[in-house]
Amino acid sequence: MEDYLVKALAFDGKIRAYAARSTNTVGEAQKRHDTWPTATAALGRALTAGVMMGSMMNQDDKITIKIEGGGPIGIVLIDANGKGEVRGYVTNPHIHFPLNEAGKLDVRRAVGTQGSITIVKDLGVREMFSGQTPIVSGEIAEDFTYYYAASEQIPSSVGLGVLVNTDNSVLAAGGFIIQVMPGCDEETIEAIETRLKTVEPISKMIEKGYTPEQILEAVLGEGNVKVLETMPIQFKCNCSKERFGAAIQSLGIQEIQEMIDEDGGAEAQCHFCMEKYYFSKEELEGFIREIQAKNESK
Repeated sequence: MEDYLVKALAFDGKIRAYAARSTNTVGEAQKRHDTWPTATAALGRALTAGVMMGSMMNQDDKITIKIEGGGPIGIVLIDANGKGEVRGYVTNPHIHFPLNEAGKLDVRRAVGTQGSITIVKDLGVREMFSGQTPIVSGEIAEDFTYYYAASEQIPSSVGLGVLVNTDNSVLAAGGFIIQVMPGCDEETIEAIETRLKTVEPISKMIEKGYTPEQILEAVLGEGNVKVLETMPIQFKCNCSKERFGAAIQSLGIQEIQEMIDEDGGAEAQCHFCMEKYYFSKEELEGFIREIQAKNESK
């Protein structure tokens, strides 16, 4: 089954809702970064939240999420856009702990609880929107729920889940975001809160084959959901050899010459997707000539 997300309204527009199946997307990240199970769960939850949050924006807009909880996993960094594309990494991918008291992967222990979530939205205007809230749980879903309430003043419920196979591959991943719109009555809010207390874990629903539409029906009640749009999602990085080449040129002639003298070339690796780019001695010498030509033309 392909990964995708749905955007929907519920209860006659009183509720805005998003749900995603992200198993393949998280699986791609797991393979690229060789994450161990607890790190996979943390990264997968953050990727799923990021791709849903990105879908709330226009296609060319971008969102960056940084989770710094002080735990052994280090920083969790996610980039997403309005096209359903997301990428991300954790500082320390080889993190795994015994299951917690609830029998689940101990994401809280990996992420930590002494830090913050920072969200930066690039909406294509001069000023970027930035919001930051403290980490309240370390489980990630609860931290995003708190972020929405405290930073954007939108009462929300965020559910995120990742199941990992014994061979470290991703069995199931997905999530939902439910948001209360202005003017929503207490009766509707109470009905949703009641359902949220009894609904199956999101990862179990994905494992059973639930579609994003069925996830929203499980959370909000059959017949209450009106799907507005579906969108394919994927792990996609926008890195390229040209971008890294430009970055190397920005270092200046002296540093490039040192690369030639000491290593006879250069290798760069993207943190987000782990793709490696090699630059030969001849390519580096070409960069030097380009810089010299630009300097002479000034």
